[in-house]
Amino acid sequence: MSEQKTDFDAIVIGSGISGGWAAKELCEKGLKTLVLERGRMVEHKKDYPTTNYHPWDMPHRGKIPPPEMDLDPIVSNCYAYKEDTKHFFVKDKEHPYVQEKPFSWIRGYQVGGKSLLWARQTQRWSPYDFEAPKRDGFAVDWPIRYNDLSEWYSYVEKFVGISGNKDGLDTLPDGEFLPAWEMNCAERIIQQKIMDAFPDRHVVQGRCAHLTQPTAEHLAQGRGQCMARNLCARGCPFGAYFSSNSSTLPAAEKTGNLHIKTHAVVDSIIYDEKLGKATGVKVVDALTHEVKIYTARIIFVNASCLNTNLILLNSRSSYFPNGLGNKNGLLGKYIAFHNYRGNITAQFDGPMDQYYYGRRPTQLMMPSFKNVYKQETDFLRGYMVHFSAARGRPKVEGVGIDFKNAITEPGNWHIYMMMQGETIPKETNQVYLSDYERDDWGIPQLVVNVDYDENDEKILQDFFKEGKAMLEKAGCTNINTWDSKQAPGLDIHEMGGVRMGRDKETSLLNEFNQLHHCKNVFVTDGACMTSTGNQNPSLTYMAMTARAAEYAAKQLKAGKL
Repeated sequence: MSEQKTDFDAIVIGSGISGGWAAKELCEKGLKTLVLERGRMVEHKKDYPTTNYHPWDMPHRGKIPPPEMDLDPIVSNCYAYKEDTKHFFVKDKEHPYVQEKPFSWIRGYQVGGKSLLWARQTQRWSPYDFEAPKRDGFAVDWPIRYNDLSEWYSYVEKFVGISGNKDGLDTLPDGEFLPAWEMNCAERIIQQKIMDAFPDRHVVQGRCAHLTQPTAEHLAQGRGQCMARNLCARGCPFGAYFSSNSSTLPAAEKTGNLHIKTHAVVDSIIYDEKLGKATGVKVVDALTHEVKIYTARIIFVNASCLNTNLILLNSRSSYFPNGLGNKNGLLGKYIAFHNYRGNITAQFDGPMDQYYYGRRPTQLMMPSFKNVYKQETDFLRGYMVHFSAARGRPKVEGVGIDFKNAITEPGNWHIYMMMQGETIPKETNQVYLSDYERDDWGIPQLVVNVDYDENDEKILQDFFKEGKAMLEKAGCTNINTWDSKQAPGLDIHEMGGVRMGRDKETSLLNEFNQLHHCKNVFVTDGACMTSTGNQNPSLTYMAMTARAAEYAAKQLKAGKL
């Protein structure tokens, strides 16, 4: 997977979840494809240095020492940033950006990007999610509907490997599933009690990109069954969870059409006004600062949401003085994310003679039950609920044999519940290029101006009210709610800025993720999203990417690009 030449059929900017899928699909369609990755090479299995470490194998037993956290205060807030995973995260001090308002920008600069770090939860959007903006008038109407994406969801699910149950819910469509993880005994009790008390609310097992029972297709990828270690962010030696490194990039490499250039910092996309299309990408070598131009007939921009916005904003020309494709001035605007601020803990008097096995990589979930079919509250859209039941160690005191015996017994059941709330895209939530600050490669730093609003506060309070009511009905006690007050971005679900739409005046991309004003450039990562839904977004990025790649390849071969 090395780069030698400079001219290709296709260039993919970024090697994360969507970039890996773009590379696979374009390569399998016979296109000589260059993947530009600004970070280092990470080879599956070979470059997972901590994957089999025990806590005692690490100097700080897996914790980040306070002096180091002080140097990187943003990334240190991320749940997955630990001593055994820090090598996959961008450090604050190495890649600064301008926070006009507090925003936690979590990044992974290496081959595979954040596909090595994601939480691996995978739910389809429902028809109602694609229809919501048209109904309530916030954002613009999606140019696609669920039926446009359904077959592509199935296509990527079979390749990725998604565990889950066929639940028959219109608010959370079923997919192509491997066997689901099991609920433990306490969760089954709580599930039943909640659904008895609230018939319109459905508690189901979470769906995640883990191979519970690999198919022949997965085994052919060199992937194996999940061992429920819950050490995923270290890199999985079994390839049991989906990543670009274990799955899509090896598939692309098998075609003989894949070329990867690492340490390739993309400065901009080059636009030829006479031809009316993009002709290539300007790249700065991260190590030598050498500038190089790579040319191609089509370009997929999959640098992750905010970096994709940055690259397009910096792709200026006489025809596009405000960024590539930005004729309407909307590039970088209408950024949205997911609201993760709501948390609830509780105790549960569950079966004390039962326990569970392994570290399951998912939780129970409840699809949105507010404002789904019609507007019915004083806030817009809704939220998904995730929760789990577990037993920790008992709180005991003392020394000696009695103490040792006491801590061998599991403690009481406790419940953790969280919200995943939809935020409304607003023009005021935006990113733009700094006029003064530049990075080490001479590229303008990104200015981020993104914040919560009154709608987000209302959703948060509704979750607290409804979550507490559900847990009370389930028989839980000592119920406590808290607002993490975390800055936007820590959800790592930032979306928008290069949104899809039906109208060139109000959007940047058409129904096939194609720039309205530069037809051979496609955007299929989070930047393309018109609204956020309340589901985890990565599965939707994958489906959109596969769909757009097929369209692009057909258009290219027909001589239309």
